Amino acid sequence: IQDYDSDKMFPALGFGAQLPPDWKVSHEFAINFNPTNPFCSGVDGIAQAYSACLPHIRFYGPTNFSPIVNHVARFAAQATQQQTATQYFILLIITDGVISDMEETRHAVVQASKLPMSIIIVGVGNADFAAMEFLDGDSRTLRSHTGEEAARDIVQFVPFREFRNAAKETLAKAVLAELPQQVVQYFKHKNLPPTNSEP
Repeated sequence: IQDYDSDKMFPALGFGAQLPPDWKVSHEFAINFNPTNPFCSGVDGIAQAYSACLPHIRFYGPTNFSPIVNHVARFAAQATQQQTATQYFILLIITDGVISDMEETRHAVVQASKLPMSIIIVGVGNADFAAMEFLDGDSRTLRSHTGEEAARDIVQFVPFREFRNAAKETLAKAVLAELPQQVVQYFKHKNLPPTNSEP
């Protein structure tokens, strides 16, 4: 996705871990431990921040997705004021597939479906990913626990194990498969034209 970002600065957030010094469980923390500036420079910067973060935290349940979804949704909500199709947010979640707050996450995704954002979930490991498949509304419209329907399908789930031995382009194709349609669908619905950019 980084090739579609102008400055290559990405906020990287962790969830499902105990953090020092009080070892409280957090579901929304900057992996560079700088909450006012969680941005990392490129994919290499994210990988470096993750490696540096690991020795200082303890993975811990429950695993809640809704705080991270709501975090990105707050930024996407601010972007709804735009007059042209210039800002769109992609939340990439890399997870082992266990999810503890399914009702809250369903609600968060349904609310986010009204905003300029998409969610890509990459499942790592051999867990049962039924919950992730459920969030990916390919076979039916996702509903919140109150019965509200998602305005559009914004979740793409990809199980990494199916691409472990494949070319990286194959994984990229699966991850990005629905994104162009989701972006166009949102901006067309809002009747926002793209900005004319020089080649």
